[in-house]
Amino acid sequence: MTRTTDAVHRAVRAQVSARAGALWEVARRLHADPEHAFAEHRAAALLSGELEHAGFDVERGVAGMPTAFTARSGRGRPAVALLMEYDALPGLGHACGHNLIAAAGLGAALAVAAVPEAAAGTVLAVGTPAEEGGGGKALEVEAGVFDDVDAALMFHPGVYSWARAPLTAQVQYRVAFHGRAAHPTGSPTEGVDALAALVELFNVLAVLGRRLPEGSHVQGIVTHGGTATNIVPEYAEGLFGLRAATTTALADLTERLRVCADGVARATGTTAEVERATVRYEHFRDSEVLSERFAAHLARDGIALSPPAPGVFLGSSDIGNVSTRVPAIHPFVAIMGEHGSDHTPEFAEAAASPRAREVLLAAARALACTAADVLLSGELRDAAWARHRAG
Repeated sequence: MTRTTDAVHRAVRAQVSARAGALWEVARRLHADPEHAFAEHRAAALLSGELEHAGFDVERGVAGMPTAFTARSGRGRPAVALLMEYDALPGLGHACGHNLIAAAGLGAALAVAAVPEAAAGTVLAVGTPAEEGGGGKALEVEAGVFDDVDAALMFHPGVYSWARAPLTAQVQYRVAFHGRAAHPTGSPTEGVDALAALVELFNVLAVLGRRLPEGSHVQGIVTHGGTATNIVPEYAEGLFGLRAATTTALADLTERLRVCADGVARATGTTAEVERATVRYEHFRDSEVLSERFAAHLARDGIALSPPAPGVFLGSSDIGNVSTRVPAIHPFVAIMGEHGSDHTPEFAEAAASPRAREVLLAAARALACTAADVLLSGELRDAAWARHRAG
């Protein structure tokens, strides 16, 4: 590490620290005003407005999403993307800490762009709506937002401090069965019970679940089960969430769901429809080269990151889709103890706590320093791309 690089790190860290109050105010405003997937209008306006005020070239409504945006400082390659999530959970607010993700990405982008020695090439701040099920990042990948980017960086608050995110592939499917209505007493043999077929599918999937590989599971709910108890249901529908450790394993699980539904339909005399109901989230491919760099920078603030615990998976995210396109990081940094869990009222409270403020600023400094390293070091970029292409 050269003195020049040391000086750049000090400069970008100082830029984040100088904005500490403003960044925490952004995080608190987002926390106090939660908005849900694809409806984060005030959050997107706040964040894009801050970047525009700082001189970034802002494009709103990217990838066909009104609450998605990009903000660009500089031009050409190399290019580094700082990602911001800002959707909340219905009924729980920012129980996943996206208010902190947004403020940290904002702070890192502003800090790097403010240091001329660090901002070689392009600093791209990307507003990514609807992580909680809508797949904003997946849509941005398809729209080419990351086509000319060398690295995508973000962090996530959590109950663990892990350098790498064990995030699975995920998708939801709607399964519907069509039968024939009849009176269950007057003409029971005329009916073909679609609900019974759906229930049988749950039973078959429960048996299947006992022999699925690690990281794979199916969780379903009944979304329509009939209209009255004195009518044999002619239509029944369920929504099934599929997860798997890898995207390939998810494709295999999806095919198993189809086979099970078709088999149940043949056995029960119904017909089955199986259709994808959501954007598919790819499994996350960590850029170890960049994650190690982030962890080293975060350690300057006294926060140590460890490898994830074996066999533990922390859900799914559309950052996985980004990680298929460019080297990406998604470390977790704890804002509460391991006894807790995100997607709870307690985690939402923790996302506005004094500890959350400390983590936000430390993560913003580490993201800014990592982004500067990507822009300034061709050797680091080459290593990250080589690892990425090797799979």
